[in-house]
Amino acid sequence: MAYWVKILYDRKKYVVNFDRVNAFCFEKNGRLTFWLPDCAIPIVLNPQNNLEDYQKILEHLEYVTGLELENAQWVKIIYEQKEYIINLTCISSFSQEANGRITFWLPDITIPIIINPVTHAESYEKVLRFVQKSTGYSFY
Repeated sequence: MAYWVKILYDRKKYVVNFDRVNAFCFEKNGRLTFWLPDCAIPIVLNPQNNLEDYQKILEHLEYVTGLELENAQWVKIIYEQKEYIINLTCISSFSQEANGRITFWLPDITIPIIINPVTHAESYEKVLRFVQKSTGYSFY
């Protein structure tokens, strides 16, 4: 079932199906970025300027990340001093380097995410398990 949210951004009103938004990025200053599905337009909200819509998104993220026990598809990764919350089911390819690092690209944008097994151990293991469970292939 679709989760539609109406938000105001840049003097435009958007109605967005958040079940189709697969990556969110939090910065240290509180800014929250997500990308509109199928067009890669970034929407950047902060609690000081748009608290109501910011709260709507936080509630949605609490819900989907709370499903982790049943459906381990969402992962939190600190990358380049930002926290990304990513739905792994939307990733179409994963790459592993000889040193073990895993790279994947976020949909709707061209940002690569690189996970190091040492610095991102928990997220790294979650991605490895997801790849094996979803594809039948293993990076182990």
